[in-house]
Amino acid sequence: MRIGLIGYPVSHSASPRMQGAAFAAIGLDWTYELWNTPLEELPARMQAIRDDPDLGGANVTIPHKQNVMPYVDEISTQARAIGAINTIFKTTSSRRIHLHGDNTDWIGFLNDLRHYGVEPAQYASALVLGAGGSARAIVYALASTGLSVRVINRDAARAEHLVAALQPAFPAQHLRSFALTPDGLRAASRGAGLIINCTSAGMSPNSDTTPWLEGVPFPQGATVYDLVYKPPITQLMQQAQVAGLRVFNGIGMLAEQGAVAFEHWTQTPAARVAGVMREALNAITR
Repeated sequence: MRIGLIGYPVSHSASPRMQGAAFAAIGLDWTYELWNTPLEELPARMQAIRDDPDLGGANVTIPHKQNVMPYVDEISTQARAIGAINTIFKTTSSRRIHLHGDNTDWIGFLNDLRHYGVEPAQYASALVLGAGGSARAIVYALASTGLSVRVINRDAARAEHLVAALQPAFPAQHLRSFALTPDGLRAASRGAGLIINCTSAGMSPNSDTTPWLEGVPFPQGATVYDLVYKPPITQLMQQAQVAGLRVFNGIGMLAEQGAVAFEHWTQTPAARVAGVMREALNAITR
């Protein structure tokens, strides 16, 4: 059986290494491939997944997490709310192949927090830096635990749009948006127990950048989680460590979301392979 990653480009992905390690760990003779897919080739790619019995499903990455949505038969509640699919799997009903689209980023994030002993519900509020696709998954995850969530972005309209899109899914939670200015960051971070960076600031090769504005103090006792994992210690994480805060990068989230996708394809519990995936990723990123 073959699984692949749909995106453009995909050559940088670490998914073949971690998924291959998981296949080997449970004795499956499966392969994980990189499917470089320009937009004009996407319809044929999706049809091949549907028609070829040797294709068991796929992951989806930039820029196709929204583009694939019209090509699947069913979209999970989570993926529909987040507005993006990162995993496709197949089922058969009445001899017909059904393609299912899910988003495993949100639960991968929560599973990684819990791996480190961090339970979001212990905090009153969280601050999300950024308002792109990954931020939508993180806001969904945090709100699902009952947290009040604040979203801050340089383009305040994007933060407002994100909050407006997700608020109906969580009528009991308080979602707010802020503009990323010194005053906005001070207000948004006040009392936040969790701070999550969903921007590309600090990512190699721009590792000397940070989304945290100079002169704004971190809230005391907060935990900082940076989705960036190259480099493994980002500028934001260094700033937070100097302030005495706990910090984590996003490599564990990559493993955990991949393990949930693995469960969709193989029916092997995610918890059984998440550790294997972590080890494989740590070996190539340390």
